[in-house]
Order: sequence, then structure tokens, then C-alpha cells
Amino acid sequence: MPRGLVVLTDRWQATRPLAEVVAAAVAGGVRWVVLREKDLPRPERAALAADLRPILAEAGGTLVVAGPDPLGGDAVHLPSAGPYPPPRLGLVGRSCHNTAELARLSTEDYVTLSPVHPTRSKPGYGPPLGPDGLAALVAASPVPALALGGIETPDQVAACVRAGAVGVAVLGAIMRADDPAEAAATLASAFDGRGAWRSEGERR
Repeated sequence: MPRGLVVLTDRWQATRPLAEVVAAAVAGGVRWVVLREKDLPRPERAALAADLRPILAEAGGTLVVAGPDPLGGDAVHLPSAGPYPPPRLGLVGRSCHNTAELARLSTEDYVTLSPVHPTRSKPGYGPPLGPDGLAALVAASPVPALALGGIETPDQVAACVRAGAVGVAVLGAIMRADDPAEAAATLASAFDGRGAWRSEGERR
């Protein structure tokens, strides 16, 4: 089950080849990566998935594929629009943004709730939930929830965990970082082994 720091890919925003960014993020403590890159033809996307899986597997991590096609794996993250019911796979997540979408969940294992903050990746997407809106959706969710959208600092991570999220999903904070390993380590260090927030004192 995804928890702690989860990274979403975007090769257009990445500061170096995507496999290198993912490897650096894994070195920084990331164990869950969601492969997006939906504009690629399936063969190229499948080849990219095949390149990324061993990077994560070596660290005991998991690659999740955005969309209903697992590209040879067993984990997918679906959009709020569908498909319904979800495919039967080892791990299925779903993007949700409000209580109506949460009410449609059936056999999904987890959700992302977004956008928590305004995000450069999807400008104008929202309105932002903020910590209070996030907490309300977490309380309404029948499955564990990850916070997503505009999360770039440990303090923002802390607010999401206080709101009840089991982790945070980030894109720009890692893809755009000059040093993805350091950026990942900074955010990943905010969590203990159970995905709970560590206080500043505990991290020292």
C-alpha cells in the first residue's frame, strides 16, 4: 500500500532523463513511483516501465502505472473518470477530488486527494482543498488516502499527515529539483517507517 513519499513522473519537467531522476529519488528514500507519461505510445511506455521497475525493485519499491493498463505489472492508478468497476489487479488506486467521487469507490485499495495546494503542474486546477478540506475528504474516504497537489516542503507534508493522509504524492518537487535525491530525502525524512509524521526533534 503506498504511504510516505510517493513520486509521480513527468519527463517534460524532469531535469535529467527520467530513469536517472527516479533512481535518484529512490536513493533519497522513495519506494513508490507512479508512471504517468500518458502521451507516449504504448510500446514506448511499456519499455519505460520495464526500465523503471528494476530500479524500484532493487530497493524493495513498487512502480504503479497511471491508467487501466498495468504495462506488464500488477499495480495501476486510475483517474476519477473511470473505468468503473476497476480492473482486478494486485493494487488499484484512484484519483478523487470530492465526496461524490469517493462514494463511487468499490474495490480500490487507496486514493489520492487533490489538489491540496495550487500546483504549477496543473495551473488553474482546483479549487485547492487546503488542510481542512483535505481532512474532510480523508474522513469521508473508505480507503487510505494520499495527499496530492502543490506539496513541496516538509511543513506542507506535516499538515497533510495531521489531516489524516498516510502519505503525500509529489511531482514537481522531485522532477524539477536540481538534486532529486536530496529533495526526496528531505521530504521522505518527514515520515517514520509507518508513514507517520516525524517531528523536527525526531528527525535530528
